[in-house]
Amino acid sequence: MTQHLLDLDDLSPAQLTRILDLADDPSRPPHLAGQTVGLYFEKPSLRTRQSCETAVAQLGGHPVTFRSDEIGGHGRESMTDITRVLSGYHAILGARVFDHAVLEEMVACSQIPVVNLLSDRAHPCQSLADLLTMRQEWGSLTGATVAWIGDFNNVARSLALGAAMTGMHVRIASPVGFGPTPGDIDRLILAGADGPPFMSNRPSEAAAGADAVHTDVWSSMGQEDESAARQKAFEGFQVDASVMAVAAEKAVFMHCLPAHRGEEVAAAVVDGPQSRVIVQAHNRLHAFRGLLRFLLEGAD
Repeated sequence: MTQHLLDLDDLSPAQLTRILDLADDPSRPPHLAGQTVGLYFEKPSLRTRQSCETAVAQLGGHPVTFRSDEIGGHGRESMTDITRVLSGYHAILGARVFDHAVLEEMVACSQIPVVNLLSDRAHPCQSLADLLTMRQEWGSLTGATVAWIGDFNNVARSLALGAAMTGMHVRIASPVGFGPTPGDIDRLILAGADGPPFMSNRPSEAAAGADAVHTDVWSSMGQEDESAARQKAFEGFQVDASVMAVAAEKAVFMHCLPAHRGEEVAAAVVDGPQSRVIVQAHNRLHAFRGLLRFLLEGAD
């Protein structure tokens, strides 16, 4: 059966662990020899495009990257027709989109796996890299505590799901109106969380005793018009030395990048010894290679 990945709870905990194991495996079997992977981008990209194209090449395949304006998406042709055509060319499709509904439309008609490379609702490939980075740091994820500081956005949603599925404890600090919805909390519990996450509107409370402290920009792509209002709403939510000081003694700082130094994170933190942001970025490659291998195993 075709295995799509729109967010991590499309997987079982065992499947998620299998992907992380494959990501940690340095071997590069030529699973994609003679095949292509279609990579569709509606948004600019550094880490996603570079990591995905490189992972496909490392497995012996050829990445075919294209933008919306090149294929007439949302205008000249329906995404349904486009996806049906692409399904006949490629082994796997990946899509980085503004609206999650585009991915759902693709999945509804695709005969090959569709992977969410980022949407307004989820960022599972980033979460795979985050989980891989933390597992490499500690050897095991079970029982560790992850704190999210800031907007409970697409990155946070996927990270929290992955943490719940791997036995981690989740702590969240967000301004009023920017935290998880009741639906988000229900999904975490269904994914394996042992109850609702700890939630606060004080970063230091969420970070207290945490093994990893995560954050993201206050205004993501597509939210530029909200920037001024978000700057005001997120006052006091910067991850600085005082926040890291209340975390666990050997806590690490993590950020999906790009980072805005002096806004959501202090330069001394993101560039300091506790930061793992570059390791995270490099693990985007290994995580996607592990995901490809997992999807291709299912096709065998």
